[in-house]
Amino acid sequence: MAKSSSRCCCCSWFIGILVLIAVVLAVVITIRNKANRSDDGDDIVPGPPGSIDKKYADALKIAMQFFDIQKSGKLENNKIPWRGDSGLKDGNEASLDLSKGLYDAGDHMKFGFPMAFTATVLSWSILEYADQMDSLNQLDPAKHTLKWTTDFLINAHPSANVLYIQVGDPEVDHKCWDRPETMSRKRSLTKIDTETPGTEVAAETAAAMAAASLVFKESDPKYSSSLLKHAKQLFDFADSNRGSYSVNIPAVQKYYNSTGYGDELLWAASWLYHATEDKTYLDFVSKNGDEFANFGSPSWFSWDNKLPGTQILLSRLTFFKKGLSGSKGLQGYKETAEAVMCGLIPNSPTATSSRTDGGLIWVAEWNAMQHPVSSAFLATLYSDYMLTSGIEQFSCGDTSFKPSDLRKFARSQADYMLGKNPEKMSYLVGYGEKYPEFVHHRGASIPADANTGCKDGFKWLQSEEPNPNVAYGALVGGPFLNETFIDARNNSMQNEPSTYNSALVVGLLSSLVTTSSSLESFM
Repeated sequence: MAKSSSRCCCCSWFIGILVLIAVVLAVVITIRNKANRSDDGDDIVPGPPGSIDKKYADALKIAMQFFDIQKSGKLENNKIPWRGDSGLKDGNEASLDLSKGLYDAGDHMKFGFPMAFTATVLSWSILEYADQMDSLNQLDPAKHTLKWTTDFLINAHPSANVLYIQVGDPEVDHKCWDRPETMSRKRSLTKIDTETPGTEVAAETAAAMAAASLVFKESDPKYSSSLLKHAKQLFDFADSNRGSYSVNIPAVQKYYNSTGYGDELLWAASWLYHATEDKTYLDFVSKNGDEFANFGSPSWFSWDNKLPGTQILLSRLTFFKKGLSGSKGLQGYKETAEAVMCGLIPNSPTATSSRTDGGLIWVAEWNAMQHPVSSAFLATLYSDYMLTSGIEQFSCGDTSFKPSDLRKFARSQADYMLGKNPEKMSYLVGYGEKYPEFVHHRGASIPADANTGCKDGFKWLQSEEPNPNVAYGALVGGPFLNETFIDARNNSMQNEPSTYNSALVVGLLSSLVTTSSSLESFM
């Protein structure tokens, strides 16, 4: 009888535990479901919270491939059949190995400014969404691409106050239409130093190094320490030798002209604080905010303007580091970050009018997709910061919005990009049934077995046949304001991809892979 009673007590205890677990799960699911519903109660995401969204998962796997297409140097485990080793002598004239890195776009240039931005954004994406990437076996490829890029940046920084910022002369490079594997022209180098400073490039490279040091902190501590050392040196170089690279090197103005360096200094200091927790960097963003941060005036996140990214990045401190939540020095960044978010949600009283009729954020003719993708990426980050912190809403004037409203906006931009638009065109090459076939990309346009030089390769630019090689994962420039798109190889305004676009789209898709995301602080 005693044994029987004992078993019954155990049964009751076990059943009680099961009931308690069921109740807790029900509460969690209810909360997460609310986070994934719009104000009118309509579901905005399919499936149970946390489940994989196949559409975005498939798109992410495709988007990651473009990095492999853009790699220079002696390729390792090359998975792109029409790519091979290239740029092996890059850097030779300065006795440096600059063979790695990423080609910028459809040409064979290595521009250090946008390449460093690519590395910073890719690092941020990995830091926030590594679990989502890993669930699709994309984390290791992302880290490999990042290291391929930071290896180049390390080698481009041979001493504290010297940084090589460009490989190749664009005027010479753009007179050719050839495969990177066959180019034989001289690859000139451009550098900044104390006599020819370039604060924005040095600071962006410092941001890239600092962010990447966090990515490799556990898996490769020695490499992480090296990156952090370079980041600190580059920030000191940038801050102590202030001057715009666009002013000091006028030749860059036709390609990546900078509109100022204050945003890069704040961006770099923000990443260095995350990487080191050294209060010196936090003091820098607090003391220099009034001069550089343009508080109260929302802007667009891009390779040239880091302010919105900085505002979101510093806001995460007020969400995750409770001791800083009331910091006066961070208040302006947090308020401006919310102003950026208020400008994105379509039914906000301060919503931007810079949109197509189909709802795509549209700011510029050249590379139109950069701004909606970057805006959507920031929106999902802010949404997930709120969700993780248990913040249920934020205000835009007299109207309140939830994290789900930001995620709904982000999904609308991603869905437009993937084909939900008047042209029914996926602007991510390789995704969907209809995508650009005449991408402005030399390697994709020339057969791998073609024996062409600099000039005779132009016949492939003029060819009326689709590209023989598909540039999988390329995010092209995108539509005009009237939502038209011309799929022509010589239409570089709309049909040229870039690696910094790829970093942004990888970040966005990684954030949308699961139906809701709860983040952890990486500090």
